[in-house]
Amino acid sequence: MSSIKGNKLEEQDPRPLQPTPGLMEGNKLEEQDASPPQPTPGLMKGDKREEQGLGPEPAAPQQPTAEEEALIEFHRSYRELFEFFCNNTTIHGAIRLVCSQHNRMKTAFWAVLWLCTFGMMYWQFGLLFGEYFSYPVSLNINLNSDKLVFPAVTICTLNPYRYPEIKEELEELDRITQQTLFDLYKYDSSATLVAGSRGRRDLRGTLPHPLQRLRVPSPLHGARQARSAASSVRDNNPQVDWKDWKIGFQLCNQNKSDCFYQTYSSGVDAVREWYRFHYINILSRLPETLPSLEEDTLGNFIFACRFNQVSCNQANYSHFHHPVYGNCYTFNDKNSSNLWMSSMPGVNNGLSLMLRTEQNDFIPLLSTVTGARVMVHGQDEPAFMDDGGFNLRPGVETSISMRKEALDRLGGDYGDCTKNGSDVPVKNLYPSKYTQQVCIHSCFQENMIKECGCAYIFYPRPQNEEYCDYRKHSSWGYCYYKLQADFSSDHLGCFTKCRKPCSVTSYQLSAGYSRWPSVTSQEWVFEMLSRQNNYTINNKRNGVAKVNIFFKELNYKTNSESPSVTMVTLLSNLGSQWSLWFGSSVLSVVEMAELIFDLLVITFLLLLRRFRSRYWSPGRGDRGAQEVASTQASSPPSHFCPHPTSLYLSQLGPAPSPALTAPPPAYATLGPCPSPGGSAGASSTAYPLGGP
Repeated sequence: MSSIKGNKLEEQDPRPLQPTPGLMEGNKLEEQDASPPQPTPGLMKGDKREEQGLGPEPAAPQQPTAEEEALIEFHRSYRELFEFFCNNTTIHGAIRLVCSQHNRMKTAFWAVLWLCTFGMMYWQFGLLFGEYFSYPVSLNINLNSDKLVFPAVTICTLNPYRYPEIKEELEELDRITQQTLFDLYKYDSSATLVAGSRGRRDLRGTLPHPLQRLRVPSPLHGARQARSAASSVRDNNPQVDWKDWKIGFQLCNQNKSDCFYQTYSSGVDAVREWYRFHYINILSRLPETLPSLEEDTLGNFIFACRFNQVSCNQANYSHFHHPVYGNCYTFNDKNSSNLWMSSMPGVNNGLSLMLRTEQNDFIPLLSTVTGARVMVHGQDEPAFMDDGGFNLRPGVETSISMRKEALDRLGGDYGDCTKNGSDVPVKNLYPSKYTQQVCIHSCFQENMIKECGCAYIFYPRPQNEEYCDYRKHSSWGYCYYKLQADFSSDHLGCFTKCRKPCSVTSYQLSAGYSRWPSVTSQEWVFEMLSRQNNYTINNKRNGVAKVNIFFKELNYKTNSESPSVTMVTLLSNLGSQWSLWFGSSVLSVVEMAELIFDLLVITFLLLLRRFRSRYWSPGRGDRGAQEVASTQASSPPSHFCPHPTSLYLSQLGPAPSPALTAPPPAYATLGPCPSPGGSAGASSTAYPLGGP
């Protein structure tokens, strides 16, 4: 439709139009086209459009143009996404997949090369992550020099003590041992043992678990049978060094259903172990309210004590008694008033002790060595004389030089260590800090109490527990030796449970020996000792010893662990591999993440569209038909223009199902009604709604 410049569109009366007789020549009725309204080219800027109908025409929604972009939009296909990524990414080689798409050979070559490069890079990534999660450590060695705290030194007499409360039982044990040695070896030990002067008596039956001589079958049994009868050993033959014989004692469980022999190939070892077993039972009968031991004074065992050229006193040492090693003295322990400090290395700036090593007639069958036993350890660590001590030889000056070493381990994922033992499933029975030896001994005592019902006398006893004695626990020996075998093979799990401490301080020792006193000086030395310390002994050289303990140097080594691969190192290695294979940066990784995100979104949208088309379309069609029916039944607006086809059908008669044939009204395109016939004359006549 057209309009003269400056004129307005005439309003259309909703009533039927009649021919206007008063029209002047040259005026025309405006033709109404049946097509959708087109923009009026004759309207200039500022002209107004004639209002149609009863109200203004609703504005049509604006459709986005090709140049407009939404806030969030995604690609319509995988191909479009891939082309966009290859054209715009900063990863090297990706654009070759697009620019060479017209050459299939080049495209295939670059695709294979790109995928292989990608695979190699991620293979290297796997190696780097595997190395990082293996938690390797590096050992850092630092050499420091400073004043050092002198360690604790424990020294024992090697003379087990005869308690007055059990003196008679020990003498009885000596007499039975004397009889046993005579029966097995035809040896009269009356001149050696304390109770030998009372004569031998057949008292072996008064003690359980007697020592016996046992015959062990030879593996070459056939060859043994071929021997002559003269070469066979009779039962009363005292010779036990033959390969077919062993010495031991029998141990049984509670109901005597299972027994075994604890045997030894050496008669000396068998007698000592058998004597030690009975000594433990006798020692466990000591009352808990035992008065203090008859402690040897410092002057009786130690003739002289000096540290840094200064004499020692009673405030510098503490005393305890060991069942096997006798009286023990610990110098510079945690209970000392002032800990010793070493500011200079050398033999003159350490601890110097002059010891009395003569063998008193205490328990000769329990202790078979002479001298003294010494151990160097930390102030807050117990002295395990069986594990870390060594013996001093009489008549010899022993010089022990020390060098301190500290080790700091990494815990957690980097190593199986504990800081203070709080996370170890073993209760610490010692009044000291956690060490692996403390934990192992506590673990054995725990299992001993659990399996045997009593505590082993060489380890601390928990409250409300009693030490093992075959008068109260008849089968504890059977249980103990079985448990000892399981402990050595780690069937108890003590070595697994007891982890290493993360911080350890140790002392590396090296010893030197020399004869002391010398031949030229021994006369005046022994004379001075006899005058000052009442030292009287026939063989004077076998009764004295000297020991010097000092720092070799004040430089001490600290070994500390540190992570070999940290997070910074891992990121650096990953970036190096990424740059090597693709020559890109962190932002390229973000681009890859964006590509993966877009792929997921497009996949989700495609699946959602397929799901809606399969399950939602039929339902929406039914609801759409109902909406059309309700719209047809309602009153249309006054300027509604029916479709020509519907006008023709209305002249013929009412439609059988208008709800399904009439489309919903298009309010945005309503305009002057087009002519059904398409002629100009007929277009001037307007039909009312519902019929001609």
